Amino acid sequence: MRYPEFLKEKGTIGFIAPSFGCSFEPYITAFDSAQRFFREKGFQMVIGPNCYADAGIGISNTPGLCGKELNEAYLSDESDVLISCGGGELMCEVVPYIDFEKIARTRPKWYMGYSDNTNFTFLSATLADTAAIYGPCVGAFGMIPPHESIEDAFELLEGRKTEIHGYRMWEKESLKSEEDPTAAYNLTEKTVFHYYPESLREKGISVRGRLLGGCLDCLSMLTGTRFDKVPQFADKYKKDGIIWFIESCDLNVMGIRRALWQMKEAGWFENVKGFLIGRPLHFGEDMMGLDQYSAVTGALQEFGVPIIMDLDIGHLPPMMPVITGAVAQVEARRDEISIRYSLE
Repeated sequence: MRYPEFLKEKGTIGFIAPSFGCSFEPYITAFDSAQRFFREKGFQMVIGPNCYADAGIGISNTPGLCGKELNEAYLSDESDVLISCGGGELMCEVVPYIDFEKIARTRPKWYMGYSDNTNFTFLSATLADTAAIYGPCVGAFGMIPPHESIEDAFELLEGRKTEIHGYRMWEKESLKSEEDPTAAYNLTEKTVFHYYPESLREKGISVRGRLLGGCLDCLSMLTGTRFDKVPQFADKYKKDGIIWFIESCDLNVMGIRRALWQMKEAGWFENVKGFLIGRPLHFGEDMMGLDQYSAVTGALQEFGVPIIMDLDIGHLPPMMPVITGAVAQVEARRDEISIRYSLE
C-alpha cells in the first residue's frame, strides 16, 4: 500500500469537483468560508476548473471533463493534497475517465471526500494500491465554529493525528440552509452503538485489519464491473484481513440488504475481520419487518465476525475520517470507539 506525504506547513491544497461542484447555495458560501479557514491556517489553495461548475447531470461537468480535472490535479505538482468539493449522484460515470494506471505510477497524493467520492477513495486503494481518506468534503470546513470531527480530519491530513475517537452526539436534522450556509452541526441525538452479537456491547471488541469501504450505494454499483478487483485485493492482503466500513445514502433497508447480498456473492467479503457500519441516512426506517439492523446482520452474520452499527461514519454527521487502505486497530465497547491507523 502506498501512502502519500502529509500536508506540510504552508502547503498547497487543491480543490476539485469530480462529483457535485459548489454551484449554488448553501455550498457557494460554505466553500468561501472553508477557503478562509484554510487561509487563516497559512495554506495556499488551487481551485480546479469545475469547482463552481454546474454543467453536468448529477456531477459538476461532463464525465470526461470531471475525469480530466481529477487526473490533472492528481498528477500535477501544483497541489500537495486534494479535497473534493462535494458528493453527488453520478461519479460512477467519471470512473472510466480516471487514469488509475498513471495514478499508481506517480507520486501518491492524499485525496479526501466521501459519499459519491467512494468512486475514487475506494478504487484508489483497490486499483492503484494507494491510500485515500474517506472524510468530509470541503464545505464542511466552512462550518462556524468547526466541529471536533472537522479538526480531526484536518489533523489526519496533516499527519498530526493517527488515532480517531467517536463522538458523543450526532445530527439527525441539519440546520444548514441558504439562509445559514455555515451552520454548525445540530447535535440532538445521543450516540448509541448496536453490536452483533449483542454480547459484544459489554464484552467489547479489539480487531486489527486493513480498512476498505465507503458508501454502499456506490460500492454496489462497482460490484462486478471491470473496475472490480476486490477479491484480488483481499487475497493480496489476506495476512492482514479486511475490516469493512460501510454506510449508505439513498438506499432503504431493502436496498441495503440487496447491496450487501450482491457484494457477498461477488466474493467481496473474503478474509473479513469485522464490519463497521455507519448510520444510514434513512435512519429508523423499516419495511416489512426489516429494520436497519436486521438488514445488515441478516446478510453478514454468516461470516462470524464482529459487526458494529450506527457508527460515526457517513451521511449523518459527525463522521470519523477513515483512511481507506490503511491497517487499523479498532477498539470498541458500549458507545465508544477508537481507530488507530498504521501506515503499513
